[in-house]
Amino acid sequence: MTVIKGAKSKLFEPLTIANGKITLKHRVIMAPLTRNRGTPLNKESIPENPNRVWVPNDVMVEYYAQRATEGGLQISEGIPPSLESNGMPGVPGIFLPEQVAGWKKVVDAVHAKGGYIYAQLWHAGRATIPAMTGSPPVSASASPWDDPEERYTHAPVGATEPPRYIDNPPIELSLPHIKQTIQDYCRAAKSAVEEAGFDGVEIHGGNGYLLEQFLSSNINKRNDEYGGTPEKRCRFALELMDELAKTIGEENMAIRLSPFGLFNQTRGEQRVETWGYLCRRLKEMHPRMSYVSFIEPRYEQIFSTEQKDSFLKSWGLSNVDLSMFRSIFGNTPFFSAGGWNDQNCWGVLESGAYDALLFGRYFISNPDLVRRLREGYPLTKYDRSKFYGPMPNGPEDGYTTWLTIEEQEEEARK
Repeated sequence: MTVIKGAKSKLFEPLTIANGKITLKHRVIMAPLTRNRGTPLNKESIPENPNRVWVPNDVMVEYYAQRATEGGLQISEGIPPSLESNGMPGVPGIFLPEQVAGWKKVVDAVHAKGGYIYAQLWHAGRATIPAMTGSPPVSASASPWDDPEERYTHAPVGATEPPRYIDNPPIELSLPHIKQTIQDYCRAAKSAVEEAGFDGVEIHGGNGYLLEQFLSSNINKRNDEYGGTPEKRCRFALELMDELAKTIGEENMAIRLSPFGLFNQTRGEQRVETWGYLCRRLKEMHPRMSYVSFIEPRYEQIFSTEQKDSFLKSWGLSNVDLSMFRSIFGNTPFFSAGGWNDQNCWGVLESGAYDALLFGRYFISNPDLVRRLREGYPLTKYDRSKFYGPMPNGPEDGYTTWLTIEEQEEEARK
């Protein structure tokens, strides 16, 4: 069968999301990408009084605007809904007025280009440290990290190296604390949609962060209504989505899931049972959800494909794919992320497997990625060393400094 590439591919056909409210003009979606380029609210950050809050800035406005397209969809970087939820420095939250105002500038710039943008709300759970949040990390249970040498991403202010996670164990969320956390999400979602102007909200339910910590049997050791069985481990996520639907409307909400992921030491079993139940209940309870976004089973941030395959084989899931979840969600727009590029993206949507594809790393290094895919231009290779700030040469480096096709051609003529 001939695989259609370029402008005639299904990647460039319209797609309706948000229960009919939004019609995208193409299906090349910008994935959520943590970049750590926010501005510290407290400029004088010292060990005794470290800065713990960042706000969006003009460089971020430029970055998102560079990658916005007419009728295109972008998912924001993970946005902490509370101080307690922040997992990394340089990441702007949306729990203070200054942050909301900063995100509004980002959203307005995307809208000015004719694009759409959803806010991804991200709670790190146990994947943070007290120096970052000013409080103990929280999780489904007080489960220590199973690798005693795994370390936090950054050295705290005044320290010379990142601390070990095992030296900063989480506390188990109490029942009142669970309710408070859900309300933190809802307040953030309301601010995102009603004040900052985001077109919708995506809940980050993957990559070993808080929601997935509840879903993972090796982390969630509770014996109450939030743990002990696949159904009970799903309760937190389902309650959150229920409350979110009441707050902003189910057509304005989405969720991202990684049912077969291992990031942040998610080693839980009963993957099919747990995520299958979660997805069936989500479809039953919120049939008008905006879309669902899944990470490919063999895509992994820390392991090679061969290593990941060995894990899947050990679970009896050697041939697993996302078709089970595609079937569960039926007519809910279904997105896939994880390793898509200009070589392997063609023919995928035509097969019916997914409705849209998310591109991450190549959106970083190709601000005009949509045009390059449509017109067959080669992609610029990304530079992994410049993914995460801060950058010694300023936040623009490796962020807003990537060239479009025209700019590359102009450089070549000099």
